[in-house]
Amino acid sequence: MWPGVLKLLVLLTVLLHPSRCTQPNFREKEKQVLDNILGPGRYDARIRPSGENATDGPAIVRVNLFVRSIATISDIKMEYSVQLTFREQWLDERLRFNDFGGRLKYLTLTDASRVWMPDLFFSNEKEGHFHNIIMPNVYIRIFPNGSVLYSIRISLTLSCPMNLKLYPLDRQVCSLRMASYGWTTDDLVFLWKEGDPVQVVKNLHLPRFTLEKFLTDYCNSKTNTGEYSCLKVDLLFKREFSYYLIQIYIPCCMLVIVSWVSFWLDQSAVPARVSLGVTTLLTMATQTSGINASLPPVSYTKAIDIWTGVCLTFVFGALLEFALVNYASRSDMHSDNIEKKYPPSETEQSTSMDLSSDQVEPDNSSNFVMTGYDGPLQHSLQKPLVRQPEDTMSVDRMQHCELHMPRKKNCCRSWLSKFPTRSKRIDVISRIFFPIVFALFNLAYWSTYLFREEEEDE
Repeated sequence: MWPGVLKLLVLLTVLLHPSRCTQPNFREKEKQVLDNILGPGRYDARIRPSGENATDGPAIVRVNLFVRSIATISDIKMEYSVQLTFREQWLDERLRFNDFGGRLKYLTLTDASRVWMPDLFFSNEKEGHFHNIIMPNVYIRIFPNGSVLYSIRISLTLSCPMNLKLYPLDRQVCSLRMASYGWTTDDLVFLWKEGDPVQVVKNLHLPRFTLEKFLTDYCNSKTNTGEYSCLKVDLLFKREFSYYLIQIYIPCCMLVIVSWVSFWLDQSAVPARVSLGVTTLLTMATQTSGINASLPPVSYTKAIDIWTGVCLTFVFGALLEFALVNYASRSDMHSDNIEKKYPPSETEQSTSMDLSSDQVEPDNSSNFVMTGYDGPLQHSLQKPLVRQPEDTMSVDRMQHCELHMPRKKNCCRSWLSKFPTRSKRIDVISRIFFPIVFALFNLAYWSTYLFREEEEDE
C-alpha cells in the first residue's frame, strides 16, 4: 500500500512542477565547460592569442583603471601612493564555449596561471602589493566569444619627479606608466579602452592637493631588443594654498611686524629691544629650517625660499637698526659731555662782540679821521669808500632779489628737526621705511607668482 502512495505523490509532483525535474544545473555545466576548454592537452597558457580576425598580428589588450584612493603625495621623496582597480581585456578564440542559449553569461576563474596573461608592469613603480583579505582581490571572466577580462585590486607607490620652483603655488603632474616587459609590439599591443579609460572615485580627498584633471596617452619605448607598447596616465595635482597661507605666510608676516615694535621702544631700553630682536630672529630661523626640512634639497630657488629669506632679512635688519641707534645715542651723549666740559670762554665772547661792533660801525670812524686831516692820506682813505653808481645798482638789485625770492622749505627736514637727537631720527625713519619696503615686496612677490600661475593654467 505505501509504495503505491509514494509513486502517486511523485507523479503528482512531476505533473504540477515539471520544470524542477527538467531544468539542468548550469553550475555543473560550467564545470564541464571549464574542463572542456582548459583541460589537459586542449589549452596552452604559454602561447599568446592570435591577432584580430584570427591573424598572426599582435594580440590587442585594452586597459582601463579605476582610481579608488590616493593616500599620500610626498614632496621630500617625490612619490605618491595610489590604490586602484586594474583591468585588462583581450580576445582569445581558443576559449570560446557554448553559452546554452544565453544561460551561461561568463565563466569565473581566480587562478590567473590557467590562462595566458599579458606581461604588463608599472615602469615607475617603487613598491606595490596585492590585497588578499579576506580572499585574493582578483578574478578572471571568460565570455562565450572568447573575450577575457582580468581585474585586480593593487596598491602602488610610484615615483613623481616634481618641479618646486613655484612651491607652494605650484602644480605637479604625476604619471602612471604601464608597459610590456617581454613582448614587443609585433606580438602585443596595449590600447586604452574606448569611452572611459580612467575612472576616479567620487569625493576623492587628498592631503594638501586637489586632483584637477587626468590625461591618457601612449609612451611606446624603443630599446636594443625592440619596441615595446606603453600606456600612461598623467594626473594633474594642484597644491592647496590655504594650508600654507595659515601655517607659513601669516606667521612670517606676524614675526616681521613684531620685530618693528622695537622702533617704538625707548632707546635706553636696551634689554627689551635686544631680547625682542634676538627672539624674533631665532623664531624666524626656526620657521625657515622647519620649512626646508619638509622639502628635498634641490639646487634651484623656490618661491618659499624667497619669502622666508626676505622676512629673515627684515627681522635681521630690525636688530641691526637698534645697533645703529645705540651707536648714535652714545655719540650724542659724548658730544653733549664735551660741550658741558668745555664751555665757550668770556674772552672769546668779548672778542666776538668787538668784532661784530667793528663790522657794524666802520663808516663813522673813517669820517672822523678824514675830517681832522686834509692831505694825501685823506684822499687815499676816501678813495676806497667812494661807490660807483654801477656798484650801488648791483647791490640794490641783490638786496631786492633776496627780499623777494621765496625760500624753499624742506618738509622732511623741518619734520625731522622736531627730534633733536640722531638716534631718535633713525627710529622715526625706520618706523616708516620698514613697513613701506615690506609692502612693496609683498606687492612684487604676489603679483609675480600669481601671474606665473595663471600663465601655467593657460
